[in-house]
Amino acid sequence: MELPSLETLPPLRGRRVLVRVDFNVPVRDGSVVDDTRIRTSLPTLEWLLGQGAEVVACSHRGRPKGKPDPAYSMDPVRAELQRRLPAVELMENLRFDPGEEACDEEFVRKLVEGFDVYVNEAFGASHRAHASIVGPPRHLPSAAGRWLQREVEVLCGLRENPSRPFVAVLGGAKVSDKIGVIRALLSVVDRIVVGGGMCFTFLAAAGRRVGASLVEESMIDECRRLLEEGAPLVLPTDVVGLSPDGEIGAPEAGGEVRVFEGDLPDGWRGLDIGPASVEAFSEVIAAASTVFWNGPMGVFEDERFAAGTRGVGEAIAASEAFSVVGGGDSAAALSSLGLADSVDHVSTGGGASLELLEKGDLPGLEALRRSRSERGR
Repeated sequence: MELPSLETLPPLRGRRVLVRVDFNVPVRDGSVVDDTRIRTSLPTLEWLLGQGAEVVACSHRGRPKGKPDPAYSMDPVRAELQRRLPAVELMENLRFDPGEEACDEEFVRKLVEGFDVYVNEAFGASHRAHASIVGPPRHLPSAAGRWLQREVEVLCGLRENPSRPFVAVLGGAKVSDKIGVIRALLSVVDRIVVGGGMCFTFLAAAGRRVGASLVEESMIDECRRLLEEGAPLVLPTDVVGLSPDGEIGAPEAGGEVRVFEGDLPDGWRGLDIGPASVEAFSEVIAAASTVFWNGPMGVFEDERFAAGTRGVGEAIAASEAFSVVGGGDSAAALSSLGLADSVDHVSTGGGASLELLEKGDLPGLEALRRSRSERGR
């Protein structure tokens, strides 16, 4: 996919550049606790400043529902950015205006007023057809930032020309959130390893009793079809369950934790893959030449159910395969394990990475390509 690069922009000295970044970062006690998305934007911002441009960044944070909310102020993020690049201004939260999510053209015009150039460095938001993503390329010469270019290059490479065997490791809570990408990946992967809460819908479809585990009844038939079609799915053979009297995230509340091979008793909830499954999944990963991981294997925030995610993360980090982690909870888990530097690419966009793999395009990328074609006329 060819996107207009920074080098295709007109001379920038003395020009005002609007940069859409994705600074939707976690904040605790008034301070940024994970600056990954800020750090990935720095090469683009520094390059623009080096070209003599006046640079203004804009971003959303959280879901303030179209009105100002101090809980989602950009002030903590602005302070972090100022510490690194004091020459870059950061606007207030775009989603404080309902026109952002509604992609209101009047809001777009207000946003781009006074700017000469637009740069999209917000891969994690580029699957949203929001005003700041798809609007500015209709009005200004536009380009993709360095990190956005890298994300597209890596993820489109997985779709189009992966080194084989190509293994996808998918977790998370719901099959319905991943069924589109599962269907899309079946045409390019060699095996799909399934863990997390979503595995219980597949296990139920395969005839296993899963107790009180999370199951999407509406997706059982779809999962059964995939299994009957011979889809190369690798499912857990054992799971870690919590007794009916236990509470997730509250070990002090009591409850028994036990590994089950086969069926779960009534009332028990499966909350992680078991040790035999970790070993089997790790063997599949070790044999791969390309690995894509999206979604934890269990409720890793509760240490009792973190071993599956830890084991898979360590297997991916130890693998010689080209490894890509698709943002979201997977990236958070990898970071918490101290393994982020042991994989080849950690995406800043969980939903965006999945949508790009599934559909091969995103609204923000299409807007940039249209901008380039309009400039070429």
